[in-house]
This record gives sequence, structure tokens and C-alpha cells, in this order.
Amino acid sequence: MSVHTEAKKVTTHTLEKMKEKGEKISMITAYDFSFARIFDAAGIDVILVGDSASNVMAGHETTLPITLDQMIYHASSVIRGVNRSLVVVDMPFGSYQSNSKEALVSAFRIMKETGAHAVKLEGGEEVLESVKRIIAAGVPVMGHLGLTPQSIYKFGTYTVRAKEEAEADKLRKDAKLLEEAGCFAIVLEKIPATLAKEVSESLHIPTIGIGAGKYCDGQVLVMHDMLGINTEFKPRFLRQYLNLNESITNAVHQYIKDVKSTDFPNENEQY
Repeated sequence: MSVHTEAKKVTTHTLEKMKEKGEKISMITAYDFSFARIFDAAGIDVILVGDSASNVMAGHETTLPITLDQMIYHASSVIRGVNRSLVVVDMPFGSYQSNSKEALVSAFRIMKETGAHAVKLEGGEEVLESVKRIIAAGVPVMGHLGLTPQSIYKFGTYTVRAKEEAEADKLRKDAKLLEEAGCFAIVLEKIPATLAKEVSESLHIPTIGIGAGKYCDGQVLVMHDMLGINTEFKPRFLRQYLNLNESITNAVHQYIKDVKSTDFPNENEQY
């Protein structure tokens, strides 16, 4: 082992090895260069350029409106700030569901135009053909099961998924199908911890949980929620590590005050 292992790039293979060793995987979302650079330097394993950009960056109510071009813009910004982390990009709603040819074209565009390392798709059996086609073309795919926000209008609610046996069975089956198709990891969102444990133990590939308990092989949170930029969203699964909303508000109040009172800029802050 060299002394420089710290700077080694995280790859899909790294994540597989981490699962084997029982080392948990840390993942966070980012949408721009500045935050990506901070997260990467802090040592995060995976950065997800989430379609949650639709909510936290653009102010939409759901993830549905964000376009492929917008995701490519966010992802290429993130990539410029990253040296070590594995960067995964969400394929937005409508870019892979209709047919696998379109899915492949979308995945190619993401990889070529952003320099990202992998894509993420929501769904199991329904999108299997797209998943297989993208992987066959050499693009790594992360799956996403449980609460799949792009299907929000089908569900009608953001409550916990797979509490009923039928849905839990489908999730178990879908997880196996995604693994067999060649996915390198699967996000499990808002499902009972016991089910997440069972699925995680049944797979060779890592699971990344969000609201899926502690038995997943890794965890992911949206940066705006975790850093307390966005304070309205307070689900049970969220641990808020900072209250940036308050800190920023206080800083801006002070700045306004200093400008109004002519305290800023002072003698030392001019030329």
C-alpha cells in the first residue's frame, strides 16, 4: 500500500471492494463546481448530480421538469471540481423510459458532454432493457428502487414504499434483476429498514440508502437538506449537520447593516 492511497480515484470497483470489506459508502448530491470541490476535498466517496436539482436549484415542485441539457450543465460543472470522488448523474424523467435506444443516446450524451463516471436510472423491470443496453455500451449504471420520485404522480404521495408484501416482493425481484443486468450499485429510497437489510445482504453489489435504515452499504443525502440550506424539508431520515440558512441570513443582515451605516467598506477595504 502506498502512502498516497488517499488520493486514489474512487471507481465502481472501489465501491464493490468497500462492500466486501464492510466499509460504508458516503454519498452526497452536488450541482455546481464550488460545492463539488468542497465535498471532493473533504473525502466524500460518491457525488450524485441529482435530478433533485429540479427542486433545490430551480424551485420546481417535483423532479419531472428538469431536462437532459440542464442535467448535463450541472454535471459538467460538478466534474470540474472533482479529483477523487465517483460522479454519478441522474438521467432525468423522459430521457430513458420510452425506449432503450433513446435511453442509450441520453446516456452517451451525459458521458461525452460532462466527463461523469456513471448514470443513475429509476425503476426495475420496467427499465431493464434500457439498463442492459446502456451497460452493454460500456456506461456504468446505478439503479434506484423504492420511492422513485420521477413516478410521484403514479404514487400520489412521498410516503414509505414497499410496506405491503406485494411491493416488497417486486422490490426484491427488481434488485436481483438490476444486479444481473450489471448495475454496480442500487439506491434504496424510503423503504422499511428490515427490507433494505434483506436486499443488501442478498446482493453482491452495494446498496445506498436514503431513508432505508442503517443496514445499507452506504448512505446518500441531498446537500441542501443535510447542510440546512433548505429548512422546510424535515423527514425522519434526515440528519441536519448544519444550519446554513441561519448563518447565511445573519451574514447578509450584517452586510446590509454595514453598507447602510457606511461601515463597509472601511479605509483598509479600499484602494
